Amino acid sequence: SLTMPGVRIAHVSTVPITLRNFLLDQLKHLQGVGYEVAGISAEGPEVADITAGHVRHIAVPMTRRLNPLADLVSLWSLFWLLKRERFTIVHTHTPKACLFGQLAARLARVPIVVCTVHGLFFHENSSWLARRFYIFMEKLSASFSDLVFFINGEDAQVALRQRICQPAQVREVKGGVGIHVERFDGRNVTGEAVDRVRKELGLKADDEVVGFVGRLVAEKGIGELLEAARLVLQQRPKVRFLIIGPLDHAKSDCFSLDRVAGYGVGDSCIFTGMRQDLPVLYSLMDLLVLPSYREGFPVSVMEAAAAGVPCVVTNVRGCREAVQHERTGLVVPLGNVPALASAILELLSDKEKARRMGEEAKRFAADSFDQRKVFEVMEAEYAQLLRRQNLPLPSGEGDLVLSDAATAQRAD
Repeated sequence: SLTMPGVRIAHVSTVPITLRNFLLDQLKHLQGVGYEVAGISAEGPEVADITAGHVRHIAVPMTRRLNPLADLVSLWSLFWLLKRERFTIVHTHTPKACLFGQLAARLARVPIVVCTVHGLFFHENSSWLARRFYIFMEKLSASFSDLVFFINGEDAQVALRQRICQPAQVREVKGGVGIHVERFDGRNVTGEAVDRVRKELGLKADDEVVGFVGRLVAEKGIGELLEAARLVLQQRPKVRFLIIGPLDHAKSDCFSLDRVAGYGVGDSCIFTGMRQDLPVLYSLMDLLVLPSYREGFPVSVMEAAAAGVPCVVTNVRGCREAVQHERTGLVVPLGNVPALASAILELLSDKEKARRMGEEAKRFAADSFDQRKVFEVMEAEYAQLLRRQNLPLPSGEGDLVLSDAATAQRAD
């Protein structure tokens, strides 16, 4: 068969934490099947981990905040980068990177442009104005796409109803990027590691642990969690709330730790900041809580499920697909603090029910959240797009084999 140099693919996100935390395994997999892969984002401390994983990183100035002048610089920089690098496929993630990355790719005449929507920004409780604005922005972004991947089924259906995308553009990839299921299996976590971290965090052997993993922003329901904590502690004073995640200063709803004292639960809360030892931390939890206002498909819930930890989540898109109510966890109404507290108390009080839910969650994660299934979907969709444009396909050994159509075209 005819071979030629590898097809070049770039994954674009606003900040490198997205590339490192959610996409690095996928990028390494794509390299393994023959693609030449690069990750594009702003600079950041996570770049070192990306390059240590033998994935090329290219820095472009981008910010998550709206800044017209800086955004024009980002667009111009992306355009010249994509024009110079001559990528075959550009795959964008996160809202600003999806809009500017895809526009720049079209201007640079990249043959194939796709994006992943990691959760629609509007939801049932959005104001009319916010809803119309975000629908317009999603339509604009989708107009540059050959394919749009949605990470939960409800978002895909909403996008079709609102005519954000054409039916031929829409692909659902449940769980988005998936997770490395085996990494979170508690059987792969040593007792010594658990004891060491328990001591480090000041947890006693008989403490009950309610976990939260995510960015510390109001949209993740941190305020509701702390209000619910006050109700829970009235009945179970030994409960500790293990809150894992960074302060997100780039967001206007960043949650200030100074506010914790106002809830009266500060002595029962442990704020760890960003951590890389999540499998060990999940092993410490009796349950995970995510009272979020909006989600695409919550990674923390997938990870907790793989660790055999039942979850309490709000009844919003994404969350209600990640948790099977009364089977792998509990789904409560958005913003209903008494219901949230009641669900937490139910799982803390009924240990047998929580154990059964944890076992079901682990099975559900193995069946539904394995990242290898996402890799297979992406490979198949990329291959179909390449064939459609008579472009070469990866051989699996770092070079490419021409598709039948491309071979015939070249022979002519």
